[in-house]
Amino acid sequence: MKIVKRDGHIVDYDPEKIRIAIGKANNEVRGKEKATKEEIKEIIHYIEDLNKKRILVEDIQDIIEEKLMEFDKYQLAKKYITYRYTRELVRKANTTDQSIKELIEGENEYWNNENSNKNAEVVTTQRDYLAGITSTDITRRFLLPEEIVKAHDEGIIHFHDADYFAQNALHNCELINLDDMLQNGTVINGVMIEKPHRFITAATIATQIILAVTSSSYGGATVSLSHLAPFVRLSYEKYYKKYKDRKLSKEECEKFAMQDTKKEVEDGVQTFNYQVNSMTNTNGQAPFLSVNMYLGETEEYKDELALIIEEFLKQRILGFKNEKGVYITPAFPKLLYILEEDNIHEDSKYWYLTKLAAECTAKRMVPDYISEKVMKELKKNEFGDGECYPCMGCRSFLTPDRTMSRGNIAKAKNYVEGKGKYYGRFNQGVVTINLPDVALSSEGDMDKFWKIFDERLELCHKALQIRHKRLSNATSDVAPILWQHGALARLEKGESIHELLHHGYSTISLGYAGLYECVKYMTGHSHTDNGEGKEFGLKVMKHLNDATKKWKKEEDIDYSVYGTPIESTTYKFAKCLKARFGTIKGITDRNYITNSYHVPVFEEIDAFSKLKFESEFQRLSPGGAISYVETPNLQNNLESIIEIIKFIYDNIMYAELNTKSDYCQKCGYTGEILIDDNLEWYCPNCGNRDHNTLNVARRTCGYIGTNFWNKGRTEEIKERVLHIDNKVAE
Repeated sequence: MKIVKRDGHIVDYDPEKIRIAIGKANNEVRGKEKATKEEIKEIIHYIEDLNKKRILVEDIQDIIEEKLMEFDKYQLAKKYITYRYTRELVRKANTTDQSIKELIEGENEYWNNENSNKNAEVVTTQRDYLAGITSTDITRRFLLPEEIVKAHDEGIIHFHDADYFAQNALHNCELINLDDMLQNGTVINGVMIEKPHRFITAATIATQIILAVTSSSYGGATVSLSHLAPFVRLSYEKYYKKYKDRKLSKEECEKFAMQDTKKEVEDGVQTFNYQVNSMTNTNGQAPFLSVNMYLGETEEYKDELALIIEEFLKQRILGFKNEKGVYITPAFPKLLYILEEDNIHEDSKYWYLTKLAAECTAKRMVPDYISEKVMKELKKNEFGDGECYPCMGCRSFLTPDRTMSRGNIAKAKNYVEGKGKYYGRFNQGVVTINLPDVALSSEGDMDKFWKIFDERLELCHKALQIRHKRLSNATSDVAPILWQHGALARLEKGESIHELLHHGYSTISLGYAGLYECVKYMTGHSHTDNGEGKEFGLKVMKHLNDATKKWKKEEDIDYSVYGTPIESTTYKFAKCLKARFGTIKGITDRNYITNSYHVPVFEEIDAFSKLKFESEFQRLSPGGAISYVETPNLQNNLESIIEIIKFIYDNIMYAELNTKSDYCQKCGYTGEILIDDNLEWYCPNCGNRDHNTLNVARRTCGYIGTNFWNKGRTEEIKERVLHIDNKVAE
């Protein structure tokens, strides 16, 4: 018999623990109130005779109380109840101490694998986790209702980022209004930063802004290279004047000025990359940064922007050197390449950039691709105009701008009347519903499924309202770089951020996970079957959207459906499902559940069919979604990558290619580091299994991880099938 503990862990049944617990209560009473050895033995036999495969520890305690009262041991039962309550208090009080001890000693599996871009052994990460453990404890005991904590612990929902929730001023992710901050000045740590007059200075200031912003929030941040493009022209004009003053001809001035400008762009991009990857923010990691490459964001400075994009791609193809001096694939910054008319056709002016992007994808897994064409079909503002803009972090997309008719509520200095505004907007946070748990709890009864679904959605709604309310108490003073100096707004000192949480300026996300397992259990089919399974899957997605639309209309808060990038949570949800429902073939028999709406990683499907199929579900994840195709090494097969890129442009809003680019420091092997049947990573060339000397990069949930993963995610990575062979795509 297995015992399911309060935290979801499963341990072997041990009757001695029952004897000890009753014995301690026995010591508190006298005479006939004491339980005899025979009575204790009878209680133990009663529990064992239930023949349960698994039983909750709370149920065992309930049985003990009931049996003691059957024996007329009322005082003893009272003492046992008191003992049980006292133990619960001690358990809660010691949770933080024990977690901190395990973290510092490197024994806590959760924190060691919580984030594949954080190394829990280094002091900067440990300091963040120490604060996170304390925040989680405060959140659980004082800030969240018991029903939400219980649902979170049981894997029914997931309340994201509880390790940052104790502070009432931290939001999830954002699009930094870099243009406003560079053109109109900003303030960092009380120091005025005025408009720069050279590209290399602007690039350096941008990294300082990124560090300050990501230290004041906990999710991903995105900047756009179009905001740096005007400074390339300023540099060119400076060099041109230098050569003109030397009395050189116009042709010579242009030639030498352009040479100097290109060298400055090269140096500026290198500085940007070095800074971003060598800096550590208050979250104990390099900034979780995305860089947007969208030619359509500027007409005036398009050629200058193309120079920057080209240099970013070239430097990423080269890679960054590791401690051994070998070029490897870095996790950040994540690159976002917008596909548009100016770069998608062979005769387009900027086609050379797309070819360079394809080469970069083959070597370094980035950039990711956003289709301007499809996005403008899906993302229409309040006036019906299609908009194109990047995600905030790995996949979080703002909903179309509904604030245009309300004017400049953020008081940005670069606000343009009647034009959609996205930079400066942000996300308030995420709560995720476990869809397989809804299905399994219904026992396959459709009426019961929809009833439980609504109950769970309302639980998520309540948790999201708590997130919103906590953030609404903040004033601009809590993070001046965000709210006073242009990153998100330019509010007055002491001014509330409350208005920016309403009217569509920011989003708040209803996440979901495990659509495949949910549909499979309820219908017996995968949601990829183009029949009953797919139909039911789309109904589930529509139901999620109907809920958020209702909440949005009632509260003027921009609730949005979000395909959650569950990393460590995929393992937690899987364990909780097994604990609650046992092992069910094809549903709970793995150590992970499927991310969002994705085709399950083990299901055979070609790249083009996968992208086409998932595009239908991506449309129903307006708050965030990304699709991918898994590929072999395609460095010698760029034709296939280009065909996929073109297909993305015509068919799906946001997608990426997962290629392989690993390195073994012991033997110098470059290729794919493998996973054995025990879920251990090893070099196929020399057998090296030391994580410290293996450089492995894998896409885990929209972004690249480089610090390895928990058991569940590792199993998911191992089971991924390729969606394209190594032949030129037809």
